[in-house]
Amino acid sequence: MNRKKKINAALKSKQKKANAKLHTSNKPRYVSKAERALLEGKEAAVQTTDEPQLTE
Repeated sequence: MNRKKKINAALKSKQKKANAKLHTSNKPRYVSKAERALLEGKEAAVQTTDEPQLTE
């Protein structure tokens, strides 16, 4: 009985891991503070270059 239980436990754990890989998380990707600062800088640069063209 113990051998059967061990085998079933191993198979169950493998199946659980496979299912976990299939169902990806809906969490957004982590963006570090440095990356956020770079993105904000780029957006600010784009906005400043676009604004004079719109006012003319």
